[in-house]
Amino acid sequence: MGDDTLFSAAARERLAARSPLAARLRPRTLDEVAGQEHLTAPGRPLRRLVEADALSSTILWGPPGTGKTTLAEIIAATTNREFERLSAVTSGVKDIREVIERANDRIGQYARSTLVFIDEIHRFSTTQQDALLHAVESGLLTIIGATTENPSFSVNPALRSRSTVFRLQPLGEEALVAVLRRGLEPAARRPGCARETGREMHGRRAAGPDGTGGRVRDQRDGRRGDGPRSRRTRHERAEVRP
Repeated sequence: MGDDTLFSAAARERLAARSPLAARLRPRTLDEVAGQEHLTAPGRPLRRLVEADALSSTILWGPPGTGKTTLAEIIAATTNREFERLSAVTSGVKDIREVIERANDRIGQYARSTLVFIDEIHRFSTTQQDALLHAVESGLLTIIGATTENPSFSVNPALRSRSTVFRLQPLGEEALVAVLRRGLEPAARRPGCARETGREMHGRRAAGPDGTGGRVRDQRDGRRGDGPRSRRTRHERAEVRP
C-alpha cells in the first residue's frame, strides 16, 4: 500500500463526501454491522479474532450485499498489521508478486506482518491462487478472500485448507429496517449526508444566495434612492408633473 500524501488524503475526503449513500452508510465498527450476528455478536468467533487482532487467513462467503467488503474495511481500521487490497478483476500475477515483495521487505525492516483483502477471490485463476500459496503457507501473508461462490469449488484446495471459511447470510427484515432507519438519521458523522433543519433553511434563505443578507441589502438600496423601487418612483413622479 503506497505512502499517503497530502493530496491523496484530500482526495479521499472529497470522494467520501461525494460517495453514494450506500458507501456513506457503511458500518465502521462491528457493533454497527446489520445482520451476521452469528459472526459479529460479542463472543462470536469472528469478533473475537478481530478484537484480538489474531485473524488467520479467512474466506468470507456470502451473497452480494451481505457485508463482506464492510467486514474487511472494519478489520483494516482495527488491525495493527499492514493492510493491502487486491481485486481479482484487475490484479494479475505481477500484482500479487509485488504485494509479496512489499510484505517481505516490511517484515524484514519493521517486523510488521501484512493482511491482504482479495475481492472476488473466486475470479482468480489457478495460477494466480498458486502464486499466493507459499506466502500464505509461510505466514508472510494473511489473506481475507471475499466470494459469492462456494469456495469448495472456486478456491484451490491447498489455499482453502489454510483458510477459515465464514459464511454470511442474506439480511433479514429486521436488519434491512435497521439499515433504512440509519439512512434516515441526521448524518453529521457521515460526510456529505447531513440534511438541513427548518431553522437552518430559514437562516440560509434570509442570508440570500451569497450569504450576505441580500434581502436587507435590497431594502438599504431602496432607502438610498438607487434601488429598483426608488427608480420606479422617480419615473412615476416624472409622468404626473404638469
